[in-house]
Amino acid sequence: MAIESGVWNTCDYSHNVTFFYNLVVLANLMVMAAIFMNHRFHFPIYYLLGNMAAADLFAGIAYANLMLNTGPWTSTLTKEQWYIRGALIDISLTASVANLLAVAVERHQTIITMQLHSTMTKRRVVLLIVCIWVVSVIMGLVPSTVWNCECDLEDCSTVAPLYSRRFLIFWAVLNLLTFFIMVAVYARIFIYVRYQSRYTSQHSSEARHSQTVVNLMKTISMVLGAFVICWTPGLMTLLLDGLLGKASHANAYEKFCLVIAECNSLVNPIIYSLRDDEMRSTFEWILCCLCRSSAGQQRKHSPVEIASPLPEETLGCVQKSDGQAACVETNN
Repeated sequence: MAIESGVWNTCDYSHNVTFFYNLVVLANLMVMAAIFMNHRFHFPIYYLLGNMAAADLFAGIAYANLMLNTGPWTSTLTKEQWYIRGALIDISLTASVANLLAVAVERHQTIITMQLHSTMTKRRVVLLIVCIWVVSVIMGLVPSTVWNCECDLEDCSTVAPLYSRRFLIFWAVLNLLTFFIMVAVYARIFIYVRYQSRYTSQHSSEARHSQTVVNLMKTISMVLGAFVICWTPGLMTLLLDGLLGKASHANAYEKFCLVIAECNSLVNPIIYSLRDDEMRSTFEWILCCLCRSSAGQQRKHSPVEIASPLPEETLGCVQKSDGQAACVETNN
């Protein structure tokens, strides 16, 4: 009975983990598809947000690999597999932080001139995105190639046994410092926008433009705030582990910090859908088209056909000019 119960719990755990990370992957694919399909999102800021969704998608895959290869399964991993498991997490975190930093710089340069979108060319945006991923991969490979504790076991971490405690200190301080810089940049932007809005409130067109800028800033600030809230506990855990070692008892609460960090990959699509009407309507349009495609496949493969005197009806998907998505029936 104990063996059967253990097998059941393991299977149930795997199914729950798989369901959650499938949801993470699908949600971020929706964001990327929305930005690709809607021409109103073809601006540098949305390209960077799309790359942020790609980083969250990558994080979902990395976390799924971690959760399905942890605990009793850790002992079955080779050293190379263990390093790969950790490198995937490091790459996803670096990509997310670098994206947020790039968004902060882009917003600062744009809003100081009270513009909604940057004049950065697509070539420069692509080059910036490529640089983000190159830096992320390099940072992910540092522990396995340069900075580990294989030759100094006393320097090994308790949370990540093959990682050097000095590397964890460097890693945590670097990311926390980046958080502080981004928060300071956004605080300066909000102060500037509030100061400028006092002089544009008398003109309705300028006021609407200013309000649009503020709304986009609020959305991005929510993304940044959620990221900082979700990742700060984990980074503080790594910092304490690096400073105190076993005395920090980091293993006692690392799993809770990991769960909070995992939730961040699902938060951004929720923020976009709640804050951005255009993004929400594009999500609805995509879902409508997917439902139409699914319904068409079911009718195509149906083994029984029922004759009807009514003309054949097909479900179409229309994206209205005002940004709303609607499913309509058309007669053939």
